[in-house]
Amino acid sequence: MGVQRIDVTTTTTAPAGAVYALLRDGASWPVWSPIGSFELESPGEDGGESLGAVRVFRTGRVASRERIVELVPDRRLGYTLLSGLAIKDYRADIDLTEGPDGTTIRWHSSFRAKVPGMGGVYRRSLTTFIRRCVDGLAAHAARQAQLP
Repeated sequence: MGVQRIDVTTTTTAPAGAVYALLRDGASWPVWSPIGSFELESPGEDGGESLGAVRVFRTGRVASRERIVELVPDRRLGYTLLSGLAIKDYRADIDLTEGPDGTTIRWHSSFRAKVPGMGGVYRRSLTTFIRRCVDGLAAHAARQAQLP
């Protein structure tokens, strides 16, 4: 079973710090993404949604448990999937690069399918889902950045 890869990029007019703040705040994800609800299952090493925190995102009947594995302020949030989908070795990194016209958001991930032959199906489905997340994040961050 081969490794599947997803790589979705967009740009927002919001500064990287504003985008990063939304990524760190799991409770904001249902506002700007297709995710239905958020729960902090266990806090991270420094409390709250810090390194090692386990966050649960529910969409319909699917509950995805994810652990925050990397945090670089205003630059990167990395997480791994602990359970919830029929995939394994899932790792996603959301990289932020600030430039003169705003912030580029690059959400890239890799995984293996648990069921042989299903990798492409999961990749296509997750790519669509992640595209909606990235576009929603970019738009919401831009709106938030314009508020006084």
